[in-house]
Amino acid sequence: MNQIKHWIAENPTLLNIIKYIILVAFVLTLIQLIRRFLKKQVSDTAARYKSQKGIEIIGYIILILLSFSYFTGNIKDFTLAIGLFSAGIAFTLQELILSIAGSLYIFIVKVYKPGDRIEINGIKGDVIDVDSIYTTMMEIGQWVSSDNYSGRIVKLSNAFVFKGPIYNYSQDFPFIWDEFNLPIKYGSDVELAKSIVIKIASNTLSEYTTNSKSQWKEVVNKYYIEDALVDPTLAITLTDNWIQFNLRYIVDYKKRRFTKHMLNDEIHNEIKKTKGRVTLASTTLELIKIPEVKINLKQDNK
Repeated sequence: MNQIKHWIAENPTLLNIIKYIILVAFVLTLIQLIRRFLKKQVSDTAARYKSQKGIEIIGYIILILLSFSYFTGNIKDFTLAIGLFSAGIAFTLQELILSIAGSLYIFIVKVYKPGDRIEINGIKGDVIDVDSIYTTMMEIGQWVSSDNYSGRIVKLSNAFVFKGPIYNYSQDFPFIWDEFNLPIKYGSDVELAKSIVIKIASNTLSEYTTNSKSQWKEVVNKYYIEDALVDPTLAITLTDNWIQFNLRYIVDYKKRRFTKHMLNDEIHNEIKKTKGRVTLASTTLELIKIPEVKINLKQDNK
């Protein structure tokens, strides 16, 4: 032990060189470990390449600064070196770090889970996977009308859970309210039309209405929210062209398009059975009077 202390006292320069080599080896090892971590965790090729290159460049810059500071005597321990390196990593990988934090937030708070239908960052779809970096969704909409799959699989950074609203169609309450309008022609039997629409809606939607009532009570008890009517409702508005029937109802979030088709088809068939007592309206143009046009023809006699 005394020999080691004696050797250190006689060779301070060599000791500093050994410390410097250990510092460089530590930083290079840390760079490689982070690069390997990124290679395993980041599936996107472009993002993985940029992240690895960013870490490599920042590591070399920090090594240059540390080398200059170490030999000029401004840095004599590893604390500041580690601090600078950590700051560089945090700056370069802020999106990656935020994505990992987002995945923890999604898991702990239960923002959404695989199987949920959500809309986030303007993208709507069914969640099919959530990992430490990305949320993977089967996209809905875009060039496809209504709530149908477009066929594209979307990978979205988990960091977006901190950057905007998240619309969840299925969490706590797997039903949504939907509506559509029916134009009824003036002169139709309005009471008969009302009874047809309400009867068909009640029969077609009875299962959704029954199942949603108990779940809606749980939502009301859990959140600060007013109670709402889940039974089908009909509102009537008089317009310039027709009597507008607005049917509002509750439906399973995955069967919105099919349910609307069923309601429209059955209502249309029942209206046809009324033999003109109820008629669907369409936009028409009525000409009240055509102005008289007088034409005088004069012939010259020669």
